[in-house]
Parts: sequence; C-alpha cells; structure tokens
Amino acid sequence: MTITLASSSRNYPRTVANSDGDIELRLMTAYDAPAVLAFAKALPAHDLLFLPRDITEPKVMGAWVRAIERGDIDSVLAVRGSTVLGCAAVIRDPHSWSGHVAELRVLVTPALRGSGLGQHLAQEGCALAVERGQEKIVAQMTVDQRGAIAVFQALGFRPEALLSKHVKDRQGQAHDLVVLSNDVAQFEAQMRAYGVTEAF
Repeated sequence: MTITLASSSRNYPRTVANSDGDIELRLMTAYDAPAVLAFAKALPAHDLLFLPRDITEPKVMGAWVRAIERGDIDSVLAVRGSTVLGCAAVIRDPHSWSGHVAELRVLVTPALRGSGLGQHLAQEGCALAVERGQEKIVAQMTVDQRGAIAVFQALGFRPEALLSKHVKDRQGQAHDLVVLSNDVAQFEAQMRAYGVTEAF
C-alpha cells in the first residue's frame, strides 16, 4: 500500500500490479462515458444502491462527465484495454457548508473482487482527496457489503451513521446504508507513520 501525499504526485496513466494481471489507472474523461456506462450496466443492481443516482442512465452519466469537467469530481478508472474494471470517484461540493468534506465512491467488477483492485482504487481516491485539501472523507454502502466495508476500515474509516431503510431497490425492498468517515489529517499521519509516501 503506497500513497504519495505531495500535491503534484498523481501521475496518469499508471500501471499497477494486480493478482489478475496489470491494470492501468487513468483519469476519466468524456471520451470514457460509453465504456463506463457499459461497466455500470454490467454490475449487479444491488451494487449501485449506495449511489444517489442511477449511473446506468445515460443522462446521469452525462451529469457525471459535466461535474468532472467543472472540477467537482475526480474519477479514476481501472482499465485493461478498452474495458473498465473499476472506478473511484471523489466528489466535492465547494459551494456547500460541507465543502471541506469529500465523498469517495468505489465500484469494482465482480470478477475482480478480492483481488486487491478495490483497495487500490480506495487508496487512490483517498490520496486525491488529500491533494485537493479535503479535511474529511466519507463513504457509504449497504450494510451487507461486508467486503467493501472491510476495505474502507483497513484505510482507517470508521462507522459514523446508520441510515435505516434509506434506499429501495428495483423490487421495492428497503435497505440500510452505513456511513463511514475518515479524518484526512489522521489518515495522512497514519500513512506517513507506515512509510506510505510513494506512488503505487
């Protein structure tokens, strides 16, 4: 686990080793929207419940791209060839009362869960939030997504809230969301303590 915390350290594209073979990390652009849309549509619907909007809808994907272009979102894609295998998004709202808080969202194709890709993407998102000057990072997921929760907890995230029956799936069944958070100063200090100061 290696993160560079200096402000100009994120270099893309970059290749990272994975148990399933090398994967390229690069920043998402408008050009990637069709591939990301295909990736989202291939995910189990349950995986998308923690997102405030359905990213399998082209109009939502368009809004995501526009937010990237405005600088409100940083999105890192994990790709092999032309196929998107995962993504991390760091969402900021500089005009809100919570402008110091970033939300981190991570999605990984089911075939690569447990391979370390989710952890790579979560680390990358945290590093980007640090570089953007965010003071707090939050992430949310359904309570049964134990693997995802474990990835975030390994990075120092702790449960902050439980939102009971907060989302409904396409069958109308309600699900609880757990909100995890991480203080950026503590995260940075922890990474430095472990000697995590270089790029992946």
